Amino acid sequence: MKLREIAHSRTGDKGNIANISLIAYQMEMYPLLKERVTAERVRAWFGEIVQGKVVRYELPKIGALNFVLFDALGGGVTRSLALDRHGKSLSSVLLDMELDDLSTDVEYRKREE
Repeated sequence: MKLREIAHSRTGDKGNIANISLIAYQMEMYPLLKERVTAERVRAWFGEIVQGKVVRYELPKIGALNFVLFDALGGGVTRSLALDRHGKSLSSVLLDMELDDLSTDVEYRKREE
């Protein structure tokens, strides 16, 4: 199951930092988001796009997670040569994550070892 099937997302930027919100369509799906979409997994999912850390904030009353991706915009709007300097497409990239695929889940791999 892709993340887009149970949640929607919005993206913002400030300098070289991207901010991605992930909001469950239904509150019943929030525990699954909370369990499966960790900061570590998001960092691994974006690979080389995110050069810094990823911090996750939980907003349980609205069924949402907020991710702050540091060093994710190639230096920021005024310095980046990327086509998407504001990082608006990052929300679509996140929504393409497979929830059933644990191959990028750092915490899962640690448990399996």
